[in-house]
Amino acid sequence: MKVLITSILFTCFLMSANTAFSQSEKAVHWLDFGQLEDSLKTNPKKVFIDFYADWCGPCIRMQKEVFTDKKIIALLNKEYYAVKMNVETTDTITFGNEKFTNERINKRNPVHQIPLLMGRQKNKPFSLPALVLLDEKFNATARYFQYLNVEQLSKILTK
Repeated sequence: MKVLITSILFTCFLMSANTAFSQSEKAVHWLDFGQLEDSLKTNPKKVFIDFYADWCGPCIRMQKEVFTDKKIIALLNKEYYAVKMNVETTDTITFGNEKFTNERINKRNPVHQIPLLMGRQKNKPFSLPALVLLDEKFNATARYFQYLNVEQLSKILTK
């Protein structure tokens, strides 16, 4: 009886471990800025940031069509720390010993300080979708302000 119970428990463990592993590869491992800071301290790695808003059509389309693609998921999970941030968040975010807030919360287009700092374009207003790539030292290497399909994003991520 003891052997049977042990066998059942072992089988359940293997099934849950297999399920957990397979689920982890079905989605991008999105981090927030607090998790990113901790991760960068322990293991420097390139960073991919997706700034989005709930009302942004191209952002929603990328979430459904691009960030669910197996190739994109594998690239982001292996090569990058992937961060997803709603630009209209009201959260105060501490990163690099500085606090960032949404100073425009009661105004039209209440974009948080972080996307305004990281996703700005010269002589243009902030726009979505905004994708920012950074190197291991947290220096911006590229910024994109448009819908990117799987093929386009894949090419960018493998450069």
